[in-house]
Amino acid sequence: MTVEAGVSGHYSHGALERAILAALQSSGKDPDRLTPADLAPVDEFHIGGRLATVEFTAQLGFKPGLRLLDIGCGIGGASRHVAEAYGCQVQGIDLTDEYVRVAAMLAKRVGLADKVAYRQASALDLPFDAASFDGAYMLHVGMNIADKGRLAAEVARVLKPGAVFGIYDVMREGKGDLTFPLPWASEPAYSFVDSADRYRTCLADAGFTVERERNRREFAIEFFRQMQERWAQGGLPPLGLHILMGESARQKIANIVTGLKAGLIAPVEIVSRKRA
Repeated sequence: MTVEAGVSGHYSHGALERAILAALQSSGKDPDRLTPADLAPVDEFHIGGRLATVEFTAQLGFKPGLRLLDIGCGIGGASRHVAEAYGCQVQGIDLTDEYVRVAAMLAKRVGLADKVAYRQASALDLPFDAASFDGAYMLHVGMNIADKGRLAAEVARVLKPGAVFGIYDVMREGKGDLTFPLPWASEPAYSFVDSADRYRTCLADAGFTVERERNRREFAIEFFRQMQERWAQGGLPPLGLHILMGESARQKIANIVTGLKAGLIAPVEIVSRKRA
């Protein structure tokens, strides 16, 4: 099995559309009358959820009418937020075909199918012409990609000169082994957590200039503290990220919290721009 096949398999659910629609109904939502906000508990599969998406994308300078690329779009939460909040056209790509299909279904249900589109593709071989996009971003994607130099080069290829590229990934902070399973990998063979230094080097080599960087470790610890507290008090809610993480959701969260508190990892934002 290739690494990409293994990564796709890790995220595949098998009946994700049915599970999400059932959870929406159990939460008192009408699947035929949804807003993007209704989906936020399940479609923001990264540390900090919707709040992290809002705070991250607010730094990227998106304007109405821009054509953007969402790399590793998952089931589309960030793309729908960007399309709705900034009036942009967003193209999402993801390795996991089931995620792409569910993303398209949810976009239609919230009335954004004319603003967002999704296709199955690899971030290392983007199926787009050079200089096709006005900007790009990815949220918690690089942990599944070993060749970050090729990733940066591919993104640079499809971006116009001067375009922004925003990254929000879990990055390596200290030495030591991570404990698996984790939200992005159930075993080390599919986990490629790297340092912010490595990201900066790859971005520079690909023709990007880093404009700002922010470590969100404390934000992450508090986010998971609140999540675990809610789960301890009321159990798993009908609608939440545990649907995507499966039966090992509690263990995956416990393991990432261990890594955060030990100083091994932290979510980091990097905002860069393709040099003209």
